[in-house]
Amino acid sequence: MAYRIEFAPKADRQFKALERSLQVRLGRRIDSLAENPYPQGVKKLGGEEDLYRVRVGDYRIVYQVRQKRLLVLIVRIGHRSEVYRGLSG
Repeated sequence: MAYRIEFAPKADRQFKALERSLQVRLGRRIDSLAENPYPQGVKKLGGEEDLYRVRVGDYRIVYQVRQKRLLVLIVRIGHRSEVYRGLSG
């Protein structure tokens, strides 16, 4: 059962601002979420409802899984030192 991948506007801007080689690495990981939105190494974010994150080196992909719509919504993409700032707001 394949999920559809969508980017929130902020995540789309964050992704496009990255250098090309990093986009390729992150893009492969994002594409793999369509087949399995809960891969090995995924963490549910504490205090956040239905938000998960996966690691790609020093970068993080923060996303929601919407089961009823078979959708993975990418919420944030960024360096581990900044990606979580202001997330709950």
